[in-house]
Amino acid sequence: MARQRRGGSTHKATTMIIHNIQPLKLRRKELRAAMTPAEIRLWQALKHSQLDHLKFRRQPSIGPFIADFYCPAAKLVIELDGSVHDSETAQQQDAERTAYLVSLGLRVVRFENREVMANLEGVLCEIKRQARA
Repeated sequence: MARQRRGGSTHKATTMIIHNIQPLKLRRKELRAAMTPAEIRLWQALKHSQLDHLKFRRQPSIGPFIADFYCPAAKLVIELDGSVHDSETAQQQDAERTAYLVSLGLRVVRFENREVMANLEGVLCEIKRQARA
């Protein structure tokens, strides 16, 4: 554990690292290389702080989970759901992931892939609204 010096004494650092942990590095890289068409389309609109100057990260790990997109400044997680999320098991896993992220003080917004493809402007407006909330 790292140590910090303060006022002549040494204290153990108590900060827990939860973002982009090493064991998930390879999986994050794989997900970035195999993005869905909806993820690619949304990323094209989010990258380089194009949306209200908000900095988004793609496929970052937060604790044991990998989010689709995350804006640290707004504490906002964006998740895109395709047909794979329709099963009861996947919905339970999504609920567990959302509960964990909310427990960290983050907000989670979910969109269906088809919504991103059919109504990108509406999705971006909702992301902006959520970022300001």
